[in-house]
Amino acid sequence: MSGNIYIYIAIVAITSYLIRVLPLTLIRKPIKNRFIRSFLYYVPYVTLAVMTFPAIIDATATPLAGALALIAGIFMAWKGLGLFPVAIACCIIAYLGGLIF
Repeated sequence: MSGNIYIYIAIVAITSYLIRVLPLTLIRKPIKNRFIRSFLYYVPYVTLAVMTFPAIIDATATPLAGALALIAGIFMAWKGLGLFPVAIACCIIAYLGGLIF
């Protein structure tokens, strides 16, 4: 590994700080553009989905069991079940799918 680790840490810290501070200093008025407001509203959900989806598929011994649990979880959540029952059912489905596949 070449270079100084403290330089890398400083660059990451400065970048992270600027990402948080620049919007606060540059945007003073409320955002009224409907497209931008909608975009900013959905960014956390999309980010969470992009980080979570590969982990769901790769969490089991076979990707098919993870995909089956994902589909079942989406269906149960769509039908209005709460987080705890959906999580328990997905764990059971992933376990059984791992045993079968």
